[in-house]
Amino acid sequence: MGTLDGKVVLITGTAGGLGRVASLTFAREGAKVVGCDFQVDANNETVELVRRAGGEMTGIAPVDLTDPEQVRQLVEDAVAAYGGLDVVYNNAAIQRFGPMPDFSVEDWRVTIAGELDIPFFVSKFAWPHLVRRGGGVIINVASISGMIAGEVPPMVGHSAAKAGVIGMTRQLALEGARHGIRAVAISPGPILTPVIDRDLGDNQAARDAVTGKTLLKRFGQPEEIVELAAFLASDRAGYITGANYPVDGGAAAW
Repeated sequence: MGTLDGKVVLITGTAGGLGRVASLTFAREGAKVVGCDFQVDANNETVELVRRAGGEMTGIAPVDLTDPEQVRQLVEDAVAAYGGLDVVYNNAAIQRFGPMPDFSVEDWRVTIAGELDIPFFVSKFAWPHLVRRGGGVIINVASISGMIAGEVPPMVGHSAAKAGVIGMTRQLALEGARHGIRAVAISPGPILTPVIDRDLGDNQAARDAVTGKTLLKRFGQPEEIVELAAFLASDRAGYITGANYPVDGGAAAW
C-alpha cells in the first residue's frame, strides 16, 4: 500500500523538472494525480510516463496559471476528474532575476504574478473543495530565497515573492485548521533540474557560485524535495501545519 492511496492530488507545473518528478512520486504512492502546465506536449509526456509506471494521472494543458479565471476552471476540472480534491501541490512558478538597479517594473510584476499570485489563485479556488472534503493539505513550494539573501543570481523579486509564499502558508494554516486543512511550505535551495543543468552547461564557475553557499557544496536532486512533499501530503504528517521546511544543503544555517 502507498502512503497516499485514494487521495486526489492537484500538482501545478507538471511538464518537467520538479513537477514531473512529483507526478511520478505521488502516483507511486497511490495518489490520483491531476497535473497542469502551459506546455501541452511536455505535460502529455509526463502523463504517459506516470501511466506507463502503473499510476493514475490526468493532464490539463495549456493553462495560464496567472489568469484567475483559467485557474478556477482548472480546479473545477481537477475535481471532476476524480470526484474530489485532497491535496494541492503548488509547484509552478515564473520568475525573473536581476540586480536592483536593472530590475524593471515589468520584471517585478512578472515575478510577483508568477510566484505569488499562482499559489494564491490555486489555493483560493481549491479551498472550498478541501472544506467540502472534510480537510486536506496545501503544500507550497517556496525557496530559501524567501529566508536569506543571495548573490547568485541577484533575486530581489524572487526573494520578495517567496517570502510572501512562506507568510501566506502560515496564514492558510491558521485559517484552515478549523476546517481540517493543513498548509506547509517547502523551501528548496539550488536544485539541479534538467533546465538548470542545460543552462549552466559546462560552466563550472557558475555551478560553484550557485552551490557555494550550501554546506554540502552540491545541488539537490528533485527527488530530495518531492519525497518530503509526498510525506507531508500523507496522513503520517497529520500533526504538521504552518511550518516551512528548508531543503537546501545547509545554506540557511550560516
